[in-house]
Amino acid sequence: MALRASPFPYKFVSGIHAIGWTLIVPCFWYLDRVIAVCKSTTKERSERQEQECYLHPLKVFFGSISFFLFFLLSAPLAFLGFLLWAPLQACRRPFSYHRVGPTSAEKETNRGFEQTGKASFTFASANLCLLPDGLARFNNLGHTQHRAHEIGQRIAESVGRPHVIITVESPSSCGPSDSIIPRPCSDTDGGMEGQSQPPGGHYSEPTESSVSSDDAEEPLTEPSSSKPNYNENSNKQGQSDHGSPSVFLPKRPRLLDEEPWEVSSFFPANIDILCLQEVFDKRAAKKLTNKLKPLFGHILYDVGVYACQPPCRCSAFKFFNSGLFMASRFPVLEAQYHCFPNSCGEDALAAKGLLSTKVLIGQNQKKKKAVGYFNCTHLHAPEGDGKIRCEQLDMVTRWIRDFQTAHKQPDEEVVFDVLCGDFNFDNCSPDDVLEQNHSLFEDYRDPCRAEAGKEKPWVIGTLLEQPSLYEDDVNSPEKLRRTLEAEELRKQYISPPVAREGVPLIYPEPGQPWIGRRIDYILYREISISKLCRTELEEVTFITQLAGLTDHIPVGLRLKVIMDSDYYDE
Repeated sequence: MALRASPFPYKFVSGIHAIGWTLIVPCFWYLDRVIAVCKSTTKERSERQEQECYLHPLKVFFGSISFFLFFLLSAPLAFLGFLLWAPLQACRRPFSYHRVGPTSAEKETNRGFEQTGKASFTFASANLCLLPDGLARFNNLGHTQHRAHEIGQRIAESVGRPHVIITVESPSSCGPSDSIIPRPCSDTDGGMEGQSQPPGGHYSEPTESSVSSDDAEEPLTEPSSSKPNYNENSNKQGQSDHGSPSVFLPKRPRLLDEEPWEVSSFFPANIDILCLQEVFDKRAAKKLTNKLKPLFGHILYDVGVYACQPPCRCSAFKFFNSGLFMASRFPVLEAQYHCFPNSCGEDALAAKGLLSTKVLIGQNQKKKKAVGYFNCTHLHAPEGDGKIRCEQLDMVTRWIRDFQTAHKQPDEEVVFDVLCGDFNFDNCSPDDVLEQNHSLFEDYRDPCRAEAGKEKPWVIGTLLEQPSLYEDDVNSPEKLRRTLEAEELRKQYISPPVAREGVPLIYPEPGQPWIGRRIDYILYREISISKLCRTELEEVTFITQLAGLTDHIPVGLRLKVIMDSDYYDE
């Protein structure tokens, strides 16, 4: 049974809810502007210094007073709207669902299993910090609506870009060789089979030749209208932008037993499922939905609960939803959301939790349904609260197990089980030792993790230092990519590990690489999928395409799933 689009069971209830929210919005917006006009980002302060603008104090003074007066004038209407809006949260389903329709199942599903018994699946996760503008500025990020538009456009252009393979004659071999330009998953093999790895094992996407100037890379001026050249020769990867002081940065050779990985200026093409966190702002969520719906036919947004909730379900009054946003190429068969009941402090204002989904992949050669489980979450944020995060990981494990048990069908084959999101702890900080040893990592595999408390040597970290988001070395996708590939530069812009209270931090250990905080995860497990399926890790990606638009580095994962050939011989 398909999910309904509206979070409300009846249209008239949805209408009353819309009226109540419409009355609240002006008051909420004026309050947001009071904060935003008083709080500047480092980029805005730098621009004022360059322009020698001395009117800013007057703008802050009169702007804050004006917006505060409008806030007071709109408060009575907002209170009336609140009386309509708040009680209806009890009957609201905790997410909205956008789907394309009517659609062809053949276009939505992966035909690889039915024809060859194998397919590749690509997942991506990113924290966008799309809070109301005034609050986002405390993370050195402003202009939430503009950022949402630009983020959606960049992701859509990257995911929907064409893939080609160019065959050339190699003078050092007796036959033609392929230029490794990625290609889309074909209907016959469903993946990237036959694609060899470049030297070093981490091919980086081609440079943006049509957006090479600093002006074109500005994320908060005008949305980019020209599309980058994705098929430029990859040999230019080591070269710097014109006018950039950076030099050629050699890449560390990949070890024989090392996972395939890359630092890429673009999101992987043909992403199957995309998970976003901190999409708290409703208008920003709508902008993202409008940009992504041509590529992803099934989108879950506005995930979470609001206002007061029954005891043991959520703590405190919820001003914001969970911030989770999921976009899928595959039809969503089932979806369930749980709110963490143990949040505290500022985190208790948002309904952080877990979103579990079951998606239809297609059919295998015996006409049994092939399905996948995809789970996304955002854990408690404040440092030093490891016990709270461990409790939330316990809940995540239990809720996923209960969801899969409740929705398991005998005529289905499970081909993947993925968990991703912003976990707000890393695998190298002494302060995060409790979370690093959680039993979740015994069930789910983390491809970046060597063992508890130790990352693999090629990991770079995903949390950027907020004060330096707009500096020249990191203010464009290509510059950020080059910076992340150079360890000495990377130290200046990636957040370092957190020391345990009262214990000095000695990091890194002698002879070990410097690795920053990686708090964004994509995990997968095999014990819950069909015994007839075999999973292979194809690639891990650190993505720099959202440079200047968020304080996190998105991550990607590509899995290849192969159905046992003996199954078809039975």
